[in-house]
Amino acid sequence: MVNTAQYSYTDEQIAVWLRGLLTVAWADGQFDEEEQELIADLTQSELAPKTDLGEIDKINPKDLAATLGKDKQLAENFMRTAVMVAIADGVYSSSEDDVLHSYCVALELPPKILESLRLTLNYRPEENGATAVEVGQAIEPLKPLREWLDHLDVQDPRVARFLCKLIPPQCPFERDVKLFGQKVVHIPPMCKLNPLYDQLVGLRFRALTYLADECQEDVTKYC
Repeated sequence: MVNTAQYSYTDEQIAVWLRGLLTVAWADGQFDEEEQELIADLTQSELAPKTDLGEIDKINPKDLAATLGKDKQLAENFMRTAVMVAIADGVYSSSEDDVLHSYCVALELPPKILESLRLTLNYRPEENGATAVEVGQAIEPLKPLREWLDHLDVQDPRVARFLCKLIPPQCPFERDVKLFGQKVVHIPPMCKLNPLYDQLVGLRFRALTYLADECQEDVTKYC
């Protein structure tokens, strides 16, 4: 299919946007050098091949705000995707919170949008045997944040492609991680861990729909 959609953002804006998302993704130190190079290559060669991203490295709040802070809607949409990136693995860490808070301040957005998310800091229901009801009660304060995230409007194919690649197409199966035949950790399904999983699924669907309907792109590679 031929891409017929017009880009909504400038090359500079999309480059800063993607660098900001990668900064959040790398905040908790879970990506080693090889994985960082893989993500950088994916971003440059597949998601934004015609966009000069320069050095794919972290971006500080001041530089981020200099490009994205002039338009409130743009800034809010960036922050929505940044929150999605932070909770994509089901755990919201203090290091991710520090990055998001600094971005909120720099973009002159109310940091209170992160207040309810902080209730889930390092929350791992599988480790304390929480029941489904207890998990539901724990995430109820996230309702305002869920509603805010649902207002994300996908307007650019480059951001849409990044989100389709970042967010898994389905809830990953639970599994045991073994080393030399011994179980070292049990990983439950991500949908049981992530208090904002429904928002992630909805965002991915909107991104896919945008690429298919507005951009006339073949989205089967993301499914």
